[in-house]
Amino acid sequence: MLLFLKLIDYLLAAVFISAAFIIYFDSSNQQYVLAGVGALAIAIFLFLLNRNSVNNARKEAQKAELAKKAELYTSLLQNSNSLENNTIVPARAKALEYCQDLIDDYKSTRNLARNLYYILQISTVILSGVTPILVLVDKLETGQPWLKWLPVICPAVASIVASIVTSFPFQKNWVAANATVELLEAEQEKFVLGITPAYRCYDVSGEAEQQQRVSQAVELFINQVNNIHLQQVQQAEQQQEKKKEEVSAEGTNEETGS
Repeated sequence: MLLFLKLIDYLLAAVFISAAFIIYFDSSNQQYVLAGVGALAIAIFLFLLNRNSVNNARKEAQKAELAKKAELYTSLLQNSNSLENNTIVPARAKALEYCQDLIDDYKSTRNLARNLYYILQISTVILSGVTPILVLVDKLETGQPWLKWLPVICPAVASIVASIVTSFPFQKNWVAANATVELLEAEQEKFVLGITPAYRCYDVSGEAEQQQRVSQAVELFINQVNNIHLQQVQQAEQQQEKKKEEVSAEGTNEETGS
């Protein structure tokens, strides 16, 4: 199902590109332009609708995978059939789902911060490198008045982009989010496989004691996940406070200097 929805995405992208080419190359034909605009609008609407379906299908597949992981550990336990009939497996599945939601959120933050960092850095380099060339072009008699503004606009935009990069810690956010993702994924694998003494319950003989140990493992796992998440939140708050202190210190230095 997920593969089929992704195939629809590619088909809609092909329709979008074809309609854009029709509008660009056949702009003199009014009927082609109207047909292209209609195709663009329909393709965009269907693409957004299909993306929602893709996300829902991905979540359902992920939930099924987490349910399998939750049941995987119980196969190592004694009296596993009786354990599967109580609330242990659903509790493990919920705990894994909670951890996976945090992992997905941090992955989204990591990807966004990383992409913004690279885009802004590349834009700064390109705009700074193009400026000397535009100065030479400005001296040529090209007959294009808008070219005279480019040597002024490009350095200004490059300065704004560089200020954005220095003002917002995209790289730090990206690295911190990536570290948190790795910690959460490692903790999730420990919980799924039960490779640490705190999560290992299959070496206990009694069924009641096994259930108690499994419940304690779920509680410990959630606490560990929350601790990792809270450490990241506290680090972000400390960075904001440090930045405010630096800004206030710069302001006081400027006042004393004046």
